[in-house]
Amino acid sequence: MTHPWFTGVATPRVLAHRGLVTPDAARGGVVENSFAAVAAAHSAGAHYVESDCHLTADGVVVLFHDDDLSRVTGDPRKVADVRVRELEELMTGRGGLITLAQALDAFPVTRFNLDVKATAAASIVGRTVAPFGDRVLLTSFSDARRRAALDAAAESGRGVRPATSAGRGTIGRVLAAVASRSDRLVTRALAGIDALQVPERQGRLRIVTPRLIAAAHRHDVEVHVWTVNEPHDMTRLVSMGVDGIVTDRADVALSALT
Repeated sequence: MTHPWFTGVATPRVLAHRGLVTPDAARGGVVENSFAAVAAAHSAGAHYVESDCHLTADGVVVLFHDDDLSRVTGDPRKVADVRVRELEELMTGRGGLITLAQALDAFPVTRFNLDVKATAAASIVGRTVAPFGDRVLLTSFSDARRRAALDAAAESGRGVRPATSAGRGTIGRVLAAVASRSDRLVTRALAGIDALQVPERQGRLRIVTPRLIAAAHRHDVEVHVWTVNEPHDMTRLVSMGVDGIVTDRADVALSALT
């Protein structure tokens, strides 16, 4: 059965990578994963927002990509060492901090693709999204973190289980299985997976191939490619059969693909 995260929205899916920060917004000081960035993605018509989850010193899950604040705010401290009130102050003028709970509440029709970046955040992320599982996909480079978040959501006993995309280890097993041309191994590698979210290439290795897309589709698994910002690349990948484009320019993608 198709997870609700995928239903009611036509493919190709446009996933707003860390929200949407247009060049004009960036010149005004707005940064990725801010309240303003999520709001801009919503206003542009994006059904999906891709974001990242870290845990503050006082146990609040916030949408933030890096494990430290230096690139976004100029503060060298780790997210895990800063209380949420301090982070709110640092994000003032940068589009505003948004916590995971605020995102789910303030954007009730938006579907979130959440990358669990910190082990300490996994169980709290799972419990937080549990009532909203119909519009949440959980992922992580770490399959252990991804599974911990999914387990916490299931243990809460609330709502639909979130959808999930494969972590790095699972993706490696899928690629090996596809290369072996063993459908049995592909089936095993894709068990419990709703989507493969991958770059088109990793160094010299081409990851997104017609064979991978066909294998995923035979098992009702979607393929989403990150991070694609040029319209010609978006249309080329969609013509190959990919189901979703993760992009910093959701506004451009929506114009090019819909």
